[in-house]
Amino acid sequence: MRVSRFILWLQAWLFAASTLAASPLPREQISALIMPPFSLGEPVNGKGVYTLLNSGGAEAGYAFETEPLAPLPGFSGAPVNVLVLLDLDGNFLDVRLISHNEPVFVSGLGPAPFHRFFEQYPGLSVFSAITVGTPYGETDSGSSLVYLDGVSKATASVRIAHDSVMAAALTVAREKMHGVIAAPPARPDPDHSEPLDWAALVDQGLATRATVSNAEVDAAFAGTLWADDDPEAQQHPEAPYLDLWIIDLGPPSIAQAALSRDGYDELQDFLAISPEDEPLLLIETGRHGLVSPEFIRNTAPDRVFATQNGLPVALRDSDLLVELSPDLPEPLHDGTAMILRADRRLGFDPAQAWTLHAQAVRAHGMFQPETGTVEFPVTHRTPERFFLRAEAPAPVPPWLEALRSRRTDLIVLGVLLTTLTAALLLAQSRIAARKTLTPLRLTVLAAVTLFIGWWGQGQLSIVTVLGVLRATAEGGSFAFLAYDPFSLLIWGFAILGLVLWGRALFCGWLCPFGALQEFAHHLGRRLGVPQTGLSPAWDGRLRYLKYGALAGLVSLVFLAPAHVDTAAEVEPFKTAITTYFLREWYFTAYAVFWLAAGLVLFKPFCRYLCPLGAAMAAGGLLRWRNWIARRAACGSPCQLCRVKCAYGAIKPSGAVRYDECFGCLDCVSIHDDPSRCVPLILSARKKQQLEAAE
Repeated sequence: MRVSRFILWLQAWLFAASTLAASPLPREQISALIMPPFSLGEPVNGKGVYTLLNSGGAEAGYAFETEPLAPLPGFSGAPVNVLVLLDLDGNFLDVRLISHNEPVFVSGLGPAPFHRFFEQYPGLSVFSAITVGTPYGETDSGSSLVYLDGVSKATASVRIAHDSVMAAALTVAREKMHGVIAAPPARPDPDHSEPLDWAALVDQGLATRATVSNAEVDAAFAGTLWADDDPEAQQHPEAPYLDLWIIDLGPPSIAQAALSRDGYDELQDFLAISPEDEPLLLIETGRHGLVSPEFIRNTAPDRVFATQNGLPVALRDSDLLVELSPDLPEPLHDGTAMILRADRRLGFDPAQAWTLHAQAVRAHGMFQPETGTVEFPVTHRTPERFFLRAEAPAPVPPWLEALRSRRTDLIVLGVLLTTLTAALLLAQSRIAARKTLTPLRLTVLAAVTLFIGWWGQGQLSIVTVLGVLRATAEGGSFAFLAYDPFSLLIWGFAILGLVLWGRALFCGWLCPFGALQEFAHHLGRRLGVPQTGLSPAWDGRLRYLKYGALAGLVSLVFLAPAHVDTAAEVEPFKTAITTYFLREWYFTAYAVFWLAAGLVLFKPFCRYLCPLGAAMAAGGLLRWRNWIARRAACGSPCQLCRVKCAYGAIKPSGAVRYDECFGCLDCVSIHDDPSRCVPLILSARKKQQLEAAE
């Protein structure tokens, strides 16, 4: 009955919220954001793109919001909306944040670092290959990539924002500057099949080859400072400097001809989770090597870049081990092979011609050498027959770059969560043994605090739940969840825990702030701080505060969504975990207050005010078993477990209140211990008396 009411209530709120979808800013508000000497001109389309006028009234460029053109969902579920001013040559004049709901910038780090991030764009060109990160090695490495400094602890948010800026800017550049209508890009046809082998790939131009000799490189550097800085090129002028093959692996028939069976299967697994990426195989058997020694896997290559229709194409290493088909010539197996990926959402069309630019880099001087580059363009095109063209843009899938960049953390986290879950499920009694429980539990909580919390930034928050509600209400995408795969994996195990244990797995074992509260309790006892507890009546009343906090936050999602992130500060998680207590004094004081209260009162925030705990308790309705064993004598007459339960999760009748149980296993330890469980002690005494009587 309670579940049905909750579903009906939620459906009513969702229906009410469906009319609150965001719309582009009115012209007056956009005009107010344009700084002199520029002013806003007339609209050029129905997506919020305006002409930009100079002080004399002449057309100077374009002004537009990113949200109508590239509504990539941010981490909160809502897009980051940015004002972009481009001149007629495609240079950024101004990039300014309009609105966002990224939790880490709402009040965690504050908005200043986010605003400073966008200050890096003016002076850059939309036609440059711009990426968020740091260059490999010295800044004079010779790469044509332009790097933007990210924001520590907010990498996912700034990369989403950067993708939004570039996707919107490139859309305008294609249509208004280059006269290229931004049609949906072609996608590989999964049903197109034709027998191909290596000879067919070469004969049909499906594998493009480019060769550059050492002599040609020397000729390109002739007359420059770097003309004599490559002795090997001068000693072997006819030897190949670059011997490059380019193959688009998106079409299945081509991929099957170029890769081994295992390599093809691995590629398909990758494409299953990155359906918007076009995989491009590069094989180089000359001296060039494709990347510098400082190159880092899963990032943009630093010795090659691509363009299409005069605009940059964002390339990134796919981090796949390339296993070529045994039918390929032996020299190719001995070369450097890598699979790059180009994102079709950002405008790359694999059925149109595109150009790969291979850079030759030379350094002059021993100390702080000067670096010079020349480029050798190679154009490739895969025939249209291998592709399909949709009439409408495909839905934007989750952005999966963070998934691959945090691979090591995810592996460690997966092992930790799997081991803990299996241990609690299969060896609960062993964990609960009297001598084992406390040191083992504190060890796990320390790992949760240090690795999951402060290192991995995996503190789950009610903000994510509210973001899901908002995305559901507005019919938006849930792709923002994939921008933080570390937390998403924890969410998966937390939901599994709801089925197996109710709220106990997350609230009792996986919450970093909950772990800090438990450490505060042990510290208080170690320091001899007097412990206290509320009366049963007040304890029962205060437990409902967390449900009130949850209901208030959910209401704000639909009634006043702009205030949700501020209200969500009822959670001290961002202060204690995300920013390491380095915030405004009032936020820090609030978090410290709850930890200080934990010295005398057992986990007060978790028990009485945590809205995420309330959501977990409600989700505990999914629990399919009573996992704490009880005896007939539990509660009548024995009250030991109820008295010892610091959470007050055991009723006088002996029944467990699973919506308040944090899985500390103290009652399990007592229940299984013949020296502490009163029913077991009485049973043993009765048995001894019977044996003595005999």
